[in-house]
Amino acid sequence: MSKIEAFLSPEEEQDIVEAIRRAELNTSGEIRVHIEKTSKGDATKRALEVFYTLKMENTKEQNGVLIYVAVEDKSFVIYGDKGINNVVADDFWDSTKDLIQSHFKSGNFKQGLVDGVLMSGEQLKKYFPYTDSDTNELSDEISKG
Repeated sequence: MSKIEAFLSPEEEQDIVEAIRRAELNTSGEIRVHIEKTSKGDATKRALEVFYTLKMENTKEQNGVLIYVAVEDKSFVIYGDKGINNVVADDFWDSTKDLIQSHFKSGNFKQGLVDGVLMSGEQLKKYFPYTDSDTNELSDEISKG
């Protein structure tokens, strides 16, 4: 079993997908989770590459949020597009990262991702509320590299 497959069970993955769906119910923002074995170097640089590979910059309001996890490196990055970064508090991503990290340190990877997704969704809801014309612009499924 690869490190990616061992990181989360299929049931845990579905719980995270459900958290993404719940988080996006009240916002036009888009949240993605990407998991891969290693970033092969700088995790932030790799998260940015994945952000563009997943075409997350194409959201209408530039309000996509990527939670990137490199399992073997034991690192993760939260990357928000400029629409969301321009409106949240400067320390928002730090507090979200701290929340995820506290769960990861105790080996509770699913709960860390669920809580990070839901916290991101709350901020997105505040600045990018759901409207009747909102469509789900990006897949809710976890992507893997």
